[in-house]
Amino acid sequence: MGVMNKFMNFLGLQEEEEIVERERMAAQEENDAEHQEAETSSLDKRRNQRGNNVVSIHSQKNVKVVLYEPRSYDEAQEIADHLRSHRTVVVNLQRIRQDQALRVIDFLSGTVYALGGGISKIGGNIFLCTPDTVEIQGSITEILADSEQDYNRMR
Repeated sequence: MGVMNKFMNFLGLQEEEEIVERERMAAQEENDAEHQEAETSSLDKRRNQRGNNVVSIHSQKNVKVVLYEPRSYDEAQEIADHLRSHRTVVVNLQRIRQDQALRVIDFLSGTVYALGGGISKIGGNIFLCTPDTVEIQGSITEILADSEQDYNRMR
């Protein structure tokens, strides 16, 4: 019983039955509001749970593949900077001396390993270096057989 209701009852402006009826209706309205909030929050939770399963196909909008043809070992750090920026790099080592090409591959192999990425040969002295966000699947078997001979010649 509220203070205002007691005061009005004391002055005789309203009867106790009216007060009890008003309080009962107010309590029922509060209960309905709480029940409706509970239903709404459980519905929102279900929607959020379903929404968490949705994955955007276009999560990376500006995916870049960098084509690089170094002329000396000094350019290996620029290639590593692209990998650190989560860009895939195709490195063509056909225009560099073989001893420097070997040093570039060693440097890039260490960089890729440190970043958790991958490196694979895709052609004669052409390598694909990927960051950890890109997965290389499959292999080119004909080139792999030739690559062992090329690699041994480079050493």
